[in-house]
Amino acid sequence: MQQILTYTFLTLYTVTILGIVLVIITDNRNPLKTLPWIIVLLLAPVAGLVFYFFFGQNLSKQRIISRRTRKRITLQLEEAEHTGCPDLPEQYRPLAQLLRRTCHAVPLYGSRITPYTDGGAKMEALLGEIARAHHHIHLQYYILSDDETGRRLRDALAAKAREGVRVRILYDDVGCSGVKKAFFREMREAGIEVHAFLHVKFPRFTSKVNYRNHRKIVVIDGRTGFIGGMNIADRYVRGTEWGSWRDTHFRIEGSGVAGLQIAFLSDWSATTKRHIAGPEYFPAAKRYTDDILQIVAGGPFGKWRTLLQAESYAVANARRRVWIQTPYYLPSDVLNTALQTAALAGTDVRLMLPARSDSKLIDLASHSYLDDMMRAGVKILFYEPGFLHSKLLIADDALTVIGSANMDFRSFEHNFEVNAFVCDEEFTARMAAIFDSDAAKCHAVTPGEWFRRPRRRRWAESFMRVFSPLM
Repeated sequence: MQQILTYTFLTLYTVTILGIVLVIITDNRNPLKTLPWIIVLLLAPVAGLVFYFFFGQNLSKQRIISRRTRKRITLQLEEAEHTGCPDLPEQYRPLAQLLRRTCHAVPLYGSRITPYTDGGAKMEALLGEIARAHHHIHLQYYILSDDETGRRLRDALAAKAREGVRVRILYDDVGCSGVKKAFFREMREAGIEVHAFLHVKFPRFTSKVNYRNHRKIVVIDGRTGFIGGMNIADRYVRGTEWGSWRDTHFRIEGSGVAGLQIAFLSDWSATTKRHIAGPEYFPAAKRYTDDILQIVAGGPFGKWRTLLQAESYAVANARRRVWIQTPYYLPSDVLNTALQTAALAGTDVRLMLPARSDSKLIDLASHSYLDDMMRAGVKILFYEPGFLHSKLLIADDALTVIGSANMDFRSFEHNFEVNAFVCDEEFTARMAAIFDSDAAKCHAVTPGEWFRRPRRRRWAESFMRVFSPLM
């Protein structure tokens, strides 16, 4: 009897594994993602089944917010007359069309963008804007830590809520998994509306844990906004034990804030099932500059991977330079090929990475991509003073991409991200100057030096590359 039960279990288990493999194959995923899952399931079926159960299910065909709701929110912006602007430069019209068709990103004119490369300065600017709020504060972060930085923000928001300002907060349930419930309970008791995005809880845990909201958005009175790479935690202000934390964040004033408002209200509607509307959320915007920007809210649900498509298009069409900062480089084949092709064609392609990141395994996988990059002529820069967490893409003289998305599979395929595509020569020149300043603190790796690294290290990199789509 025991043998029959054993054979029955093994048969059912084998059928389950083979069934999952068949589902993965027929799902027509990217082969770079399909193969690692098949390898894990066949070579380590027990661990593979657990990992697939939690992280491997493909929910890209589902929608957490309907097109009708998204269109209704976007219509508020158009009715508020934020979209009137001169024609885009001819070379950027196809990119703008791509962004509009894939995720309804409306071109917005005349914003003022202030960059922050220091976490302390960004935090003080944010607290200053919060103190001046009169009507509403919308705040969304992947990480809200219960530390000194997080408590300063909590207290500032609680004070505004007591004054009658509507304060709404979205946080990622996995990003804040280590935060005690009391931290958010105290906010609610102060009158703040606080909700977790895609709450992780059995039995629906498996369908959500791999799809996280990595966006960093603040909108204050519909007039001032913040976007970028910095979360709310002490390390973004003080750095780590082994070095500084180099990041980039941006304050936006003018019509570009309306794009951030749309992204927040869409996530709020998806999370709370409550729709927020009214002209007070899209006030008339003052013109500060001649720039044109599009706020792009990329995510894993739906047909298109807008951020990957748009950044690959920008790289492929650059003629003079492509400069990139990213903490993690785990690119799709499309983006990787576009960068190599640009370098081979004579474009000045520079890739700045941290000399040391917060994950040794990701470092190994990232470095496996650099051999061919160097052979193609890409200049590799390793930032040495600390952890480079900045996300930046500069293409030629007038296009800059800023926001929350890293250049990796997770940001392009699994996370909810938000980037701004800015068309403006003056802003691009300012960001190029910041890149140059960071480059002075980097070690520029030569091909001879790179290809002499230990063979054991190269083997480890190649092994981890196989699993890079899962990281």
